[in-house]
Amino acid sequence: MKKYFLIFALSFCWINLVKASDPAFEKAMTKQIQAMETIQTLEESQKVSNSFLRISEAQPEEWLPLYYAGLLQIESAFRFDVNQDQALEQALEYIEKAKNIAPGNSELTALEGYAVMGKISVDPANRGQSMTPEAMQLFGKAIALDKENPRAVLLMAQMELGMAQFFGSGPEKACGMARMGSDLLRKEKEKITESYILPTWGQRMASQFEKVCQQN
Repeated sequence: MKKYFLIFALSFCWINLVKASDPAFEKAMTKQIQAMETIQTLEESQKVSNSFLRISEAQPEEWLPLYYAGLLQIESAFRFDVNQDQALEQALEYIEKAKNIAPGNSELTALEGYAVMGKISVDPANRGQSMTPEAMQLFGKAIALDKENPRAVLLMAQMELGMAQFFGSGPEKACGMARMGSDLLRKEKEKITESYILPTWGQRMASQFEKVCQQN
């Protein structure tokens, strides 16, 4: 019985390995991830987002295309003249679909917290008290799922900084977390190759923290 179980387990791992190294999927993802770096307008953002959604339709078992489509919606809410709540709700919809594919995923959990944090920033006076615990809980969960996820740590630091500014306290705790996030980004950079399609963003946020923390 143990022999058959082992054969089944090895077969399952091989199937997942083949799926994970699908060259057509990796090529399509790499192309759109590179396109993300050059986005300057809302139209360009929508075009790349739609491309990720098409990849998702072709590969419904993959969570990454929906992740990046969600990330683009969040970034659009901050960068462009859009209905911010609508963009953030769309992001949450993509994230929820991706979570059904990959439950307990640290990157998706952190991204969900990022979207909630965005919704707080739209109307902090009315949403801060009720939604801040939700965002903090999501970032805490993302860190618990993967303590080496720099985005989860940096986003938690961002929330800590916002609360410190609101209550008039010092940024020491936020800056400490931000330094941890920056260290994790440097560690992550060592394993990034041209075909690496997992999330790697966060350097811009880390650089902004460096300026804030140097002033205090």
